[in-house]
Amino acid sequence: MWEVCRYLRGKRVDSLWIDPEFHFKYYGFEWVHPPPDDWMYGLMACLLVSAAGITLGLWYRLCAVIFAIGFTWLFLIDQAKYLNHFYLICLLAFISAFLPANRRLAIDCLHKPALRSDIAPAWTLWLLRAQMSIVYFYGGLAKLNADWLRGEPVRDWLHEIAAHSATGAWLATEWMVWVISYGGLLFDLFIVPLLWWRKTRVMAFVLAMAFHLTNHWLFDIGIFPWLSIATTTLFFSPDWPRQFGARIRELWMGPTKVKRAPLLNANQAGFRYQGVIAGCLSIYLSWQLLMPLRHFLYPGAVSWTEEGHRFSWHMKLRSKKAQTRFFVLDPNTTEVWELDPLAYLAARQYQKMNGHPDMILQFAHYIAELMRKTGRPNIHVHVIARAELNGRPPALLIDPDVNLAAIPRNLQPAKWILPLGNTRPAPQWLASTPPSSAEGATNR
Repeated sequence: MWEVCRYLRGKRVDSLWIDPEFHFKYYGFEWVHPPPDDWMYGLMACLLVSAAGITLGLWYRLCAVIFAIGFTWLFLIDQAKYLNHFYLICLLAFISAFLPANRRLAIDCLHKPALRSDIAPAWTLWLLRAQMSIVYFYGGLAKLNADWLRGEPVRDWLHEIAAHSATGAWLATEWMVWVISYGGLLFDLFIVPLLWWRKTRVMAFVLAMAFHLTNHWLFDIGIFPWLSIATTTLFFSPDWPRQFGARIRELWMGPTKVKRAPLLNANQAGFRYQGVIAGCLSIYLSWQLLMPLRHFLYPGAVSWTEEGHRFSWHMKLRSKKAQTRFFVLDPNTTEVWELDPLAYLAARQYQKMNGHPDMILQFAHYIAELMRKTGRPNIHVHVIARAELNGRPPALLIDPDVNLAAIPRNLQPAKWILPLGNTRPAPQWLASTPPSSAEGATNR
């Protein structure tokens, strides 16, 4: 609810989803488009109402399904809006649609008392725990790379924060760089075992709160720290809210005995379809375990090529500064001109596209399509994309001699992405091309 309200404030819905004429698409989901005109606000209203229903346990199942579909639709509209915690919300939303989360402390129990229950299938809790364990573990595994182990990009971030803070100069010290770099690595790798073990669970929860609150203070990452703190409570005993409530009552009414629900097997509890559930859980968890590893199928550094970077819990791993120039060549006239991307993209989209070869390819295809509509069917699109990764010298990201308009979009390794650390110069015939306005280029 809070996240939806954040986007309803001001003109964020307009600037992110309504105003842009072009949206970057995830591979295989090119068919997902924003609702027409102001119907985007209708989608946001559905998300807000369904989130409220989930919170209150009112028409829970219907609200959970609506929210899962609606938020995933919102997520898939524009690849430029990708965030790891948006992806996590999509996963948790679909999981929630299958949970019996309206059996206690829910309005549904008031108008349908038969729903009320003191027990739930164990898989519902273990699935949530497994999902969060995967997020933490793969987040730590991704940090086992040469850049992170030498303090980058944390060093760059802390220097930037200190430069804009009157009292934060101490953040730029080397000892703080190493504390945050290796502290974050050790936290992600070991927080899950510490949470699983009952003897270290409370200590781990305190560490998790400190870690996520520090992230909230240092970085602008929305609701992710608060969502993470909330989901960390899943690792406590399932009846901890009941135990906590009993402790509060003891303070006011004296000692009381908390009745624990009996341990029952599935047949005694009335839960059926165990084989189907086990099969579905196996497929889902296998996908979650294998999906983050797919970047090993691609050559090169994943933070440079971006191939396999999304959906892999590679969180806050790189400082990548890039600038991309687009050049249009008409092979029939040998005329070359530079096109301004900001005439077609919002500033946020342009900034996100820079450094992401797959998004640059998408925009090149969009340019070629625009040119075809103006009577130039055989247009070529070349780019000069320079990028800096974690403090390295700037280098060309994409082969400028390649006509991107002729490159199909697929999941195969992109041979037109140049390797990290290359020293290839930009071709003179592009670098010397005088810039022109996008409107003028289109009219020509």
